Amino acid sequence: FNTKYLHFHNNIISMILPILINVTYLLILKSYMMSIPEALYESARLDGAGDFTVYLRIALPLCKAGLATVGLFIALNYWNDWYNAMLFLDEGRRDLYPLQYFLNNILTKAQAINAAAARSGIPASDVPTEPMKLAMTVVATGPIVLLYPFLQKYFVKGVTIGAVKG
Repeated sequence: FNTKYLHFHNNIISMILPILINVTYLLILKSYMMSIPEALYESARLDGAGDFTVYLRIALPLCKAGLATVGLFIALNYWNDWYNAMLFLDEGRRDLYPLQYFLNNILTKAQAINAAAARSGIPASDVPTEPMKLAMTVVATGPIVLLYPFLQKYFVKGVTIGAVKG
């Protein structure tokens, strides 16, 4: 489909929308919501609550762990995404680049400098790409490694829902 027709080209929506629409997240939330006992919904309806009230006051508060798990998956997917930026963003919109795409561009340009220098016979312009790769790995994984311990209890609970019935 044509992203320029939909006004997705060079737009923040083109970076967020493909990540949000994922069947895996829908299945995780569905199995999590199916694990909530039907008796809770029935008792709320007997008390006179409508469908919207049952959803807001019963289902949504009980789904916090599942929502936190899906939120963590979405955040990790966006953090690691570079492909959508390559497809939907031009060179002029560097303010919308995700970190991974920005780091990939730096590494690609360093390798291009090395290749151009080698073709022209200049051995002194050897840009060190291996240390750059290691530094980029630390920059890319550091925030996730620091954030994960605080969200681990929601993540483990949300992933194991539906695995064991009993």
